[in-house]
Amino acid sequence: MKQRPYWQRLRDSRFLLLLLLPTFIYFAIFEYGPMFGIVVAFKDYNTFAGVWASEWVGLKYFKIFLFDNPDFLPLLRNTVLIGVYSLLWGFPAPIVLALLLNELRNMAFKRLVQTVSYLPHFISNVIIVSMVLIFLSPDGGIVNRFLGLFGVEPIYFMSLPEMFRTIYISSGIWQGIGWGTIIYLAALTTIDPNLYEAAELDGASRWRKTIHISLPGIVPITIIMLILNIGGLLGTGFEKVFLLYNPLVYDTADIFSTYTYRVGLLQGRFSYATAIGVFNGVVGFLLIVGANWLAKRTRETSLW
Repeated sequence: MKQRPYWQRLRDSRFLLLLLLPTFIYFAIFEYGPMFGIVVAFKDYNTFAGVWASEWVGLKYFKIFLFDNPDFLPLLRNTVLIGVYSLLWGFPAPIVLALLLNELRNMAFKRLVQTVSYLPHFISNVIIVSMVLIFLSPDGGIVNRFLGLFGVEPIYFMSLPEMFRTIYISSGIWQGIGWGTIIYLAALTTIDPNLYEAAELDGASRWRKTIHISLPGIVPITIIMLILNIGGLLGTGFEKVFLLYNPLVYDTADIFSTYTYRVGLLQGRFSYATAIGVFNGVVGFLLIVGANWLAKRTRETSLW
């Protein structure tokens, strides 16, 4: 069958394209428009002179950040470790919860668990961090009160560098597990029920059906979500880290985004901060392209 001309297909899809228009405008103004500011990374930016009148310095600030900055390796280590630990512990959590919920037969209880689990997603990071600080407070916090029942002295969790990553990642799992579960539950509904019936006739247990039917059925969406998460490995959120950390835990908590905030906005080194942001963006782009290529080669499932 001969394919219709492109302009004809475009005309037939005009209403769908019209629906897409607000999203396109949003991304054009707020996502792609600001990318013009990347040029600041290659200039010795002067606020009074403006972007174009500022002197070109090429890769000067990239060199300073990558090779002449003693903070680069600690920042890279902290950013990568927080990203990798979040991926290792946070990525499987909604998958496990979705598989467990899929096995529930009590629909009322299932809806209750879903509602309770995804409610934290709608709470702002400011509230989440405030709750974490209250729970972990050495002066009457619920965690220290519980530990006190066993004779443990109050622990100043937020002043211990070795505890920061655990606090950040565990609170992130609590905040995002329910919302992520929605995606995998939706994927589970696309699996043919006849497969479960056939497995049941063959005497397969619930565990066997989960391993051999449910898990393979959500592999495509799992791979896509994994690719997206890998792409954001160095893009650990600024807001939550900024609200949680303090100078006592900089050794394990300071990451690229918080460092960029301090040198860019607080110290006024705009070109240097922009160079850090560009470096972070380029590495994230390479990670997502690499992960997509690997997924396409191994599982024939990818974003493009």
